[in-house]
Amino acid sequence: MNILITGSSGFVGRALVARLQSPRCPPPLAGAALTLFDVNAPACAMPGCRIVSGDLDDAAAVEAAFAAQPHIVIHLASVPGGMAEQHAALGRAANIGGTLRLLEAAQASGLRPRFVFASSIAVLGGPLEEPVDDDTPLRPQMSYGAHKQIGEILVRDFSRRQWIDGLSLRLPGIVARPRVNTGQLSAFMSDVMHALAAHETYVCPVSPAATMWLMSVQCTVRNLLHAATLSLPMQDSGQALTLPALHVSMAELVEAAAAEYGADPALVRYATDARLEAAFGGYPVLRTAEGDRLGFVHDGDVRTLVRQALGVPVS
Repeated sequence: MNILITGSSGFVGRALVARLQSPRCPPPLAGAALTLFDVNAPACAMPGCRIVSGDLDDAAAVEAAFAAQPHIVIHLASVPGGMAEQHAALGRAANIGGTLRLLEAAQASGLRPRFVFASSIAVLGGPLEEPVDDDTPLRPQMSYGAHKQIGEILVRDFSRRQWIDGLSLRLPGIVARPRVNTGQLSAFMSDVMHALAAHETYVCPVSPAATMWLMSVQCTVRNLLHAATLSLPMQDSGQALTLPALHVSMAELVEAAAAEYGADPALVRYATDARLEAAFGGYPVLRTAEGDRLGFVHDGDVRTLVRQALGVPVS
């Protein structure tokens, strides 16, 4: 079994590689040969991994990444929302051009690999009416969301032609990202947990009533590995799924994180940015019938989300 992971040095990529290399890796992925593709060589790789450093829009680097003839491709690499807004050409080159180049390389391999595309709830746009379900129309409001929708269309079309066996996963807010500036406008979802874990003050840019769809990075890895091995009938290949996620208010997240780490919830003060709250703090009830049916999961409850988000392994 050969697995290619793009964006392997990123937040989710590092957690995914660690799980694949751990004794807890589920069969049939245990012992798989890994090719790790990123702009930066991943520090998380163990001996035996193939490392390919380069950009998604570098044809030679993509060709090198596919030299091992992967059976599974997990495409995580992207230019995130805030950065894609500020650097339009860079976002298009990576998120659209890079995804297309990967798909073409997968086609050329002749293996019809399982191609797991990390899409995003950004494709839904907003404002969203309650409830959101599998039939909610896509109306992306930012370039990043538009790029992800285009990626979903490409995955569906390449699957229809039986060049790949694709599956697009619309990931929710994933926590807890490291406290570094990576262009994620939704970084506050993670930053508030890090602050409470360290018993530090934090000025939150959304109100206590702001609501979000959240998933821990550990749960995200579990769902990515499930997608990598999920058996799908031919007619379902290429579909895009909105994943189950916890519907959480900022007040609930603060309360759970404070309780988990013995911190005072009053460490968090609120200075609401209306535009940020409109974009990331008004998510309604979520229903994911197809994702549920296919065995994808959320964290279960907010306290477990916090625990798993900050590093407690899942089974």
